[in-house]
Amino acid sequence: MSRRVEFFAGTLANTNDTAVEDARVFDTTLRDGEQSPRTSFSYEDKREIATVLDEMGTHVIEAGFPVNSDAEFEAVRDIAEASHTDVCGLARVVDGDVEAALDSGVDVVHVFVSTSDIQLEDSMHASREEAVERAVASVERVKEAGVECMFSPMDATRTDESFLREIVEAVSEAGTDWINIPDTCGVGTPTRFADLVRTVGEHTDAGIDVHTHDDFGLASANALAGFEAGAAQAQVSVNGIGERAGNAAYEEVVMAVESLYGIDTGIDTTRITELSRLVEERSEMPVPANKPVVGRNAFSHESGIHAAGVIENSDTFEPGVMTPEMVGATRELVLGKHTGQHSVRERLTDAGYDPTDTQVREVTRRVKDYGAEKQRVTMETLERFAEEVGVERREEVRA
Repeated sequence: MSRRVEFFAGTLANTNDTAVEDARVFDTTLRDGEQSPRTSFSYEDKREIATVLDEMGTHVIEAGFPVNSDAEFEAVRDIAEASHTDVCGLARVVDGDVEAALDSGVDVVHVFVSTSDIQLEDSMHASREEAVERAVASVERVKEAGVECMFSPMDATRTDESFLREIVEAVSEAGTDWINIPDTCGVGTPTRFADLVRTVGEHTDAGIDVHTHDDFGLASANALAGFEAGAAQAQVSVNGIGERAGNAAYEEVVMAVESLYGIDTGIDTTRITELSRLVEERSEMPVPANKPVVGRNAFSHESGIHAAGVIENSDTFEPGVMTPEMVGATRELVLGKHTGQHSVRERLTDAGYDPTDTQVREVTRRVKDYGAEKQRVTMETLERFAEEVGVERREEVRA
């Protein structure tokens, strides 16, 4: 069954004028996502999350950092063996890291080195020349082993552009398959980041991948800007978890690509909510109620005007091109201070009541007053109000 939803009058139909030809999804929940402060996945957690990502059709799963520990190596190895999709392992431009990644049996080795002067000087304690030399040697080793290679100039958005071009050209000549452009500290803006993607694309024949962070709330927007500028792949994490404020969110990027750009990623989006809840539980990082796509409020309505419109046609106050069914969620009419009569009538009717107009008005008044006291209006509360007002239940029709 097609998940495609047609654009309707008033939608930004010209979104499709932007030439996005490919939109692959590289998931880094198990690597960068796990680097969220106070988050740690067990071996079983990693296997379970990887299984769902694999079954959904995610294009690449970055399973971890094999050299980090024996347990990490085993998890990456076992995920690589069990998955149908491509599995990636991370490695610094250090011989031991690269060999551990190769030994883990991954399909892609992702090697990285700092390229901004501040990180080279105060983190790596290396020169630009040493960074290029190590990067080239690592890429050559991965390609010599017959494995797909991705190279990341870490902190690309704070890197001197002439040096960025230099190292990109060097690793491209060494044979890297992918150049990842990391906005490591989340300082990119969509227009500037798109310009950087185009610049890198002019200096390599490798595929372009982007990795964006959410320090200013722009990670998903920057990932989409990367696609518009010619990137073929974006790195994301479920629920946007990751270092500091996190990464571009899997659910946001996938659904924007599917619904706003009309690109079929091949990913089973109906399992997105299931995946989100799984990662929320295993990471112990609660998903905010107003989180796009997967938050509890994403398809919930309380305001009387909104609820009335949605009851008539859900496209009135929802995107239209993304429905709760598309992501495995359900729509909810929430009862509270802002509830209107349409919503109350709908809920009473669904519960088997047959209210008059006068009774609907009275029950609605009670719901609003109760909600104004910051009390949660449950169905049990609504039914109590209905009984107090004297609303009768519909008689069951027996055959």
